[in-house]
Amino acid sequence: PKTDIVFLKVHKSASSTVMNILFRFGETHNLTFAFPQGGGFQLYYPYHFLATFVHGFSPRSPRRFNILCHHMRFLQPEVQKVVPSSAVYFSILRNPVQLMESSFVYYKGASAFSRVRSLEEFLSQPYRYYNPASGDRHYARNLITFDFGFNPDGDASPERVQLMLKAIEASFDFVLISEYFDESMVLLKELLCWDLDSVVSFPLNTRDSSTRSTLPDWAVEKLKAWNRLDWEIYTHFNRTFWERIDRAMGRERMRREVKALRARQAELARTCLQGTGSVAPKDIKDSSLRPLQHGGARILGYNLKQGLDGELERTCRRLVTPELQYSSLLYKKQFPPPAP
Repeated sequence: PKTDIVFLKVHKSASSTVMNILFRFGETHNLTFAFPQGGGFQLYYPYHFLATFVHGFSPRSPRRFNILCHHMRFLQPEVQKVVPSSAVYFSILRNPVQLMESSFVYYKGASAFSRVRSLEEFLSQPYRYYNPASGDRHYARNLITFDFGFNPDGDASPERVQLMLKAIEASFDFVLISEYFDESMVLLKELLCWDLDSVVSFPLNTRDSSTRSTLPDWAVEKLKAWNRLDWEIYTHFNRTFWERIDRAMGRERMRREVKALRARQAELARTCLQGTGSVAPKDIKDSSLRPLQHGGARILGYNLKQGLDGELERTCRRLVTPELQYSSLLYKKQFPPPAP
């Protein structure tokens, strides 16, 4: 199994669920994580990543970490200073239409969104609300492009788009697609030589459907044009994703593997969870399993069954532990506070 990994966590793209998978794998195999200085949750995002953002990194004694997966704005020469040269690089993308709809609810306080009542209102005249000079502009335009380290206000000429796609392909071994999450996890398992249980998951950091809205067709077209760079990245990697599957394993084997993955997840849901799915934040009984609530979104969580025995309870708890709590726990394990 491959143990040196760089995961570029693109916002609002099922990346918290992928992080849970990486946290569990890293914890099980005693791997080290490149944590933000002081145990924060983002590597000084939205600034471009620097090796000095990582807790325990020093240019004098170049310590390498196994897994880099916290939010960052990608900058490969700096990333290479903190992970082994053998590291596998991957990311996950989501359709920019749903991504922006989610971003609008989640980052409602962002300067571009704070004065509008709806995403449609914003899209009808975006330049009225969007300021390319504001520090949080990326939440409102080409968020994928920004996270990969490029300029979200850059020109979308075919030449520039090609350069950007070539740069991403040169840096990343593969790019997953969140709309095909189960297929993505099977491909991840295949390319990292992991076993099935390493890639099972329950969806984390998902919103209650009451805050989701469907956009009219005109708004969808405006949104694609407004996020043209993201749209180009997404459609390119959505296509190469299926080409990758055809090369790596073929559709028939993929169908069998997805079926096995879903069966295992259903089995774990029956074993671990009260009810079989997620619940509203107010209904989560164990406060340590309550996810951070943000913006106008209601983020769902889980209740574990009572009376699970030790090892099983631990497995189940890890599957549903929200990102921030899990990150803090692993940070304290890796950098134990000095004894009083």
